[in-house]
Amino acid sequence: MSEMASTDPEGIDGVRMPWNVWPRTKVEASKCVIPLAASISPIRSHPDIPTLPYAPLRCKTCTAALNAFARVDFTAKIWICPFCYQRNHFPPHYAAISETNLPCELYPQYTTVEYTLPHNMQNPNNPNPDPRLSPVFVFVLDTCMIEEELGYARSELKRAIGLLPDNAMVGLVTFGTQAHVHELGFSDMSKVYVFRGNKEISKDQVLEQLGLSASGRRAAGGYQKAAVPNTFPNSGVSRFLLPASECEYTLNSLLDELQPDQWPVAPRTRPSRCTGVALSVATGLLGACLPGTGARIVALVGGPCTEGPGTIVSKDLSEPVRSHKDLDKDAAPFFKKAVKFYDGLAKQLVSQGHVLDLFASALDQVGIAEMKVAVEKTGGLVVLAESFGHSVFKDSFKRIFEDGEQSLGLCFNGALEIICSKDIKIQGIIGPCTSLEKKGPSVSDTVVGEGNTTAWKMCGLDKSTCLTVFFDLSSSERSNTPGTINPQLYLQFLTSFQSPEGRSVLRVTTVTRQWVDSAVSSEELVQGFDQETAAVVMARLTSLKMEMEEGFDATRWLDRSLIRLCSKFGDYRKDDPASFTLNPSFSLFPQFMFNLRRSQFVQVFNNSPDETAYFRMLLNRENITNAAVMIQPSLISYSFNSLPQPALLDVASIAADRILLLDTYFSVVIFHGMTIAQWRNMGYQNQPEHQAFAQLLRAPHDDAELIIRDRFPVPRLVVCDQHGSQARFLLAKLNPSATYNNANEIAAGSDIIFTDDVSLQVFIEHLQRLAVQS
Repeated sequence: MSEMASTDPEGIDGVRMPWNVWPRTKVEASKCVIPLAASISPIRSHPDIPTLPYAPLRCKTCTAALNAFARVDFTAKIWICPFCYQRNHFPPHYAAISETNLPCELYPQYTTVEYTLPHNMQNPNNPNPDPRLSPVFVFVLDTCMIEEELGYARSELKRAIGLLPDNAMVGLVTFGTQAHVHELGFSDMSKVYVFRGNKEISKDQVLEQLGLSASGRRAAGGYQKAAVPNTFPNSGVSRFLLPASECEYTLNSLLDELQPDQWPVAPRTRPSRCTGVALSVATGLLGACLPGTGARIVALVGGPCTEGPGTIVSKDLSEPVRSHKDLDKDAAPFFKKAVKFYDGLAKQLVSQGHVLDLFASALDQVGIAEMKVAVEKTGGLVVLAESFGHSVFKDSFKRIFEDGEQSLGLCFNGALEIICSKDIKIQGIIGPCTSLEKKGPSVSDTVVGEGNTTAWKMCGLDKSTCLTVFFDLSSSERSNTPGTINPQLYLQFLTSFQSPEGRSVLRVTTVTRQWVDSAVSSEELVQGFDQETAAVVMARLTSLKMEMEEGFDATRWLDRSLIRLCSKFGDYRKDDPASFTLNPSFSLFPQFMFNLRRSQFVQVFNNSPDETAYFRMLLNRENITNAAVMIQPSLISYSFNSLPQPALLDVASIAADRILLLDTYFSVVIFHGMTIAQWRNMGYQNQPEHQAFAQLLRAPHDDAELIIRDRFPVPRLVVCDQHGSQARFLLAKLNPSATYNNANEIAAGSDIIFTDDVSLQVFIEHLQRLAVQS
C-alpha cells in the first residue's frame, strides 16, 4: 500500500490513459476493446508546475502553444509545431534564445506549465483591480421544512457567510410556495420581492420585476444605495448583492427571523415547493452582473419540487416519487418535462458562465435526477445527505468556503481546448463540462458525452475536477500510416480559468505517447495498459450508456467486453481453460469488472433515481484513484499480532478478533469482529493493563479520520459490529465466497452472506472457459 501511495500515478500532467501505447489504425483500436481515452485533472495542484508571468506563443496554423516537444532552430530563431509541422518565427523578445538559454516552456521536464495573464492588459495605467474578480454567491434556501431542519440549515449558512472573503458578493433567495428575493441593500427594514411559484418566469421578467432592466431602473428610481464603484453594469443589482463584510449583520438577523413556509398544507398532501422558480429567479438575478463575473448559486433543498416548472411529483402523498421502474416503463409523468426545464436553465447558466451547486438533505428524493443536467453542465458540486444536521452535509458545506490546506480551490469561468496530432479525432468528454460546439478537423463523427467540438466550457472547476476524453482514429487506410512519419503522437490540453484569488490563468499540458503497429505484435500494447484507468473509463462509459440508450443491458455489455479483451490479450491454448493466464498488466482487470457489475452504478435495484444520479455525477468528476475506490472499495484489517494491512474484499476476511476498515468512497465503515465487540462492551480498553487493546480500537478511527478529512463530499462514517444491523454496509460489498450454500466449510468466527450472487472464483472460471473458446 505505502509503495503505491508514494508514487503519484498522475505525475506533473494529471493525465492517465487506459492505453499508454496507441495502435496505428481504427481497426486495430477497435480490437483493443477498451476505448482510447485520457482522464485529465485540468487544474490539479503539483509542486513542480512552473508559473510564468507572460502569455504563451501560439502556432499560427493550429494555435497550439509552444511546448517542450517543439523542434527549435536556434540560428534561424524558428520553432516547428509538433502538431501541424508549421514553421513559426520567435518574436523579438525571444531574441536571446539559445541552446543554453531556454525559456521555461521548452525545458523537457516541464510538460505542464501555467501562464498568469495580467488583468489590465487593456489599460496598464488603471490601478483598480477588475471588479469582476469578486466572486458572487447567491444562497437559495428552502423554507418548506420543519423548524428543526431549518434551524440546522440557518446555522450552517451563517457559518458559511462568516467564512467568505470580505470582497465576495452575497445574495439571498428563500422559497416555499413562492420565491422571495431579499433586498439586502435596504437595511432599515427587511424588504422582499415575491415571485409566484406556479408559473415559469423568463430572465427578462425577473430583471423587470426586480427593477434591474433598463426601463425598470428608471421607474424604480426612488431609493438607490450608492453603488460600489463599477462593480455591476446597472447599479441596481447592488441592492441585492452586497459584499459579505457589509451585509453579514443584515443577513444574520434576516436568517434569525426566517420562519418555515407559512402556507397551510392540507392533510395527506405535500407542501407546495417551487424549487424551479427559485432557481430561475436566482439565475436571472445573476444575469444582471457583468459578463465574466464568477458566480455560484448555492441551493439548499429539503424536499421535492411540487409547484411550477421543475415539478417532479404531485402534491398528493398517495403518489410516491418516481422510481427506476417508473422511469423504465415511462410511468413518471413529470420527469421529461422537468429535465427539459433544467436543461434550459443549464443553457442560461452556461451562457452567463455561472455555477449551480446543490445540497439536498431529505429522507425522500428531492429531484437530483432531474437537476443533474444543470449541476453537471455548469461544473457544480453536489452533496446528498439525510438531514441538514448530518455531518455529511455540515462538514461538506463548510469545506466549500474554507481557506488553506482544506480549501477545494474553487475556480470560475474555465474553458478547455484540446489539440491533437493529425490522425486523432475527439469523440467527446464525460464529466462536468459543456460542449462549445467548436468544429475542427479533429472532431469525430461519433459522439460520446459532450462532443462535436474541440473546446468545452467549465463554469466551475476545482483541484479535484477530472474529465474523461474519448478519442478515435481517422479511418484512412493509406500506406503512410501516421507512425511512418513520426513514431510519436501528441496531445495538448489548454485550460484557462479564473483562480480563487482572481488571477487569469492558462495551464498548458502537452503529452506524448508512442504509436505501435499492433497487427505485428501486441506486446508493447500490453505493457502500456493501465488497468485502474481502464476500469474507471469502462464504468463511466457504462453509466452514460445506461442513461442514454433505451434497454441497454449493462451487465451483458461489460461481460462481452471482458471476454473479448481476455481472448485478445490472454495466453492460452484453444479450448483449454486450465491453460489460461493473463499478463500482470491485466491481472486485476477482471476483478474490477466483477465489482463494477455488482456496484451501485450498474445494479440500480434498491437505489432511488436520485441516489443513482448522485453516485454517477461523482464517478464522472473524481480522479482515477478515487473513482477506482467507488468501483472496488478498499479494505484494511487490524489485529493484535500484525500491523494494519490490506485485506481481500472477501467475506473470508471477517474474523472474530479483527477490526476491518472499509472505504467505499461514499461511506467509511469500521467493523468490529464478535470477540472485539464483546471485549469493548466489557470496557477492557479502559483498564491500564489492556493499553494494547485500547490502541487497537483507536487505530481504525484515526485512519478513518484521515480519509474523511481529505474527501469531498465528506463520507458518512458507520461504526458497527459483526452480526449487528449495520454490518450490512460491509457485507454488501464483499465477495460472497461463503454463502448459505456452503456454510459448513467456513472457519469459526468468520461469516456467511445470504445471497445467490456468483462469487469472484466462479466468475473467473466462467470467464476462462469463454475466453479460450475457439
